[in-house]
Amino acid sequence: MFASCHCVPRGRRTMKMIHFRSSSIKSLSQEMKCTIRLLDDSEISCHIQRETKGQFLIDHICNYYSLLEKDYFGIRYVDPEKQRHWLEPNKSISKQMKSHPPYTMCFRVKFYPHEPLKIKEELTRYLLYLQIKRDIFHGRLLCSFSDAAYLGACIVQAELGDYDPDEHPENYISEFEIFPKQSQKLERKIVEIHKNELRGQTPPVAEFNLLLKAHTLETYGVDPHPCKDSTGTTTFLGFTAAGFVVFQGNKRIHLIKWPDVCKLKFEGKTFYVIGTQKEKKAMLAFHTSTPAACKHLWKCGVENQAFYKYAKSSQIKTVSSSKIFFKGSRFRYSGKVAKEVVEASSKIQREPPEVHRANMTQSRSSHSLNKQLIINMEPLQPLLPSPSEQEEELPLGEGKSLPSGGQCRRFALEERDISSSSCLESILFPFSLIRMELWWSSLLTLDAWVASRERGLMKNER
Repeated sequence: MFASCHCVPRGRRTMKMIHFRSSSIKSLSQEMKCTIRLLDDSEISCHIQRETKGQFLIDHICNYYSLLEKDYFGIRYVDPEKQRHWLEPNKSISKQMKSHPPYTMCFRVKFYPHEPLKIKEELTRYLLYLQIKRDIFHGRLLCSFSDAAYLGACIVQAELGDYDPDEHPENYISEFEIFPKQSQKLERKIVEIHKNELRGQTPPVAEFNLLLKAHTLETYGVDPHPCKDSTGTTTFLGFTAAGFVVFQGNKRIHLIKWPDVCKLKFEGKTFYVIGTQKEKKAMLAFHTSTPAACKHLWKCGVENQAFYKYAKSSQIKTVSSSKIFFKGSRFRYSGKVAKEVVEASSKIQREPPEVHRANMTQSRSSHSLNKQLIINMEPLQPLLPSPSEQEEELPLGEGKSLPSGGQCRRFALEERDISSSSCLESILFPFSLIRMELWWSSLLTLDAWVASRERGLMKNER
């Protein structure tokens, strides 16, 4: 199938080139180069055809890793308008990409496992560890000082091994950037834990301990979507295994569990969540910066709800964006759900594949620049690609405190505490009038047509 396969040095990264044999000059002219950046910042590159679907790239990367528990992962890209997207497996890659080739994408964790203990293979745990390490560095995994020190120590233990005074001089932690804001106090605490608490832990054990701690944190698995509520307050929306979450600054102000989420929809730049709270129905509204950002938010919500809520993928149905009488966006999640993934993992019986771990990288100017961009970024500006990977790693807040007093409501949104029946009536009543008028006018037109036909027939008979 492949004509050649070789690695090309590229600074600190490694690019794996794969060339396909072609049966004609025409097929060669249709080949497009696609580069995928992996979780350890290495790259693999291949040539695809115009009709190649997204599933091919996902399978190609999983084959490269020898990864079986692949349903947690996906491929993300940024379009020319700086909007992020997840590559859809059942659609042509060229039709999804709005830019011209060559294409650049990123391999990332899409659905975070709810229970790391149920991950069967060490390779899957290592890839999840790399994603969590990225989330920590980009400020997306928020935690207390003590938890941050423990997570940092686990990373150091996994990648540097046991503390050795001969190999680890004073301030050795300062050579590495683990957190976006890394104080000397935090570094001293990391060194203390690394010295005294983690000695003897192998890389797999240290990585697993990091996962056990990370999955208990509120922002574990949260890919923050910047929005504004009805009061104009900046909020971040996210989806986790538990449900739909809302953050203001670095505080979670609301969680709607998946069983209580009735419907997700969007219209233009406005995203709606219809859910139940204390046996009452409420519709919450958020405003995004662009219609494309709103649609991406909606699709992420639909996929996460399908993955975490349902017991079987056969229960998933195609959903529409919002329109009742007019055609809107339609989308259907394709893939296994969380329970099916765990069940499939329990049946894996093979010799575990070898895990090739990357060494901890020292501080680099590009990372420093990236950190500065993240700290100073206004949440609702157009998303900018990260200098290191052309992918926006958006942090959850910038240390802003929660508004005090009556300014901070539990919903902080367009909240409507109404019963199910009244909610439906309030939404459908205007449309019912329209439909009645259309029906009445069509009925009058039909009566007139029948009358004219009868007059014509009577005239012919005469």
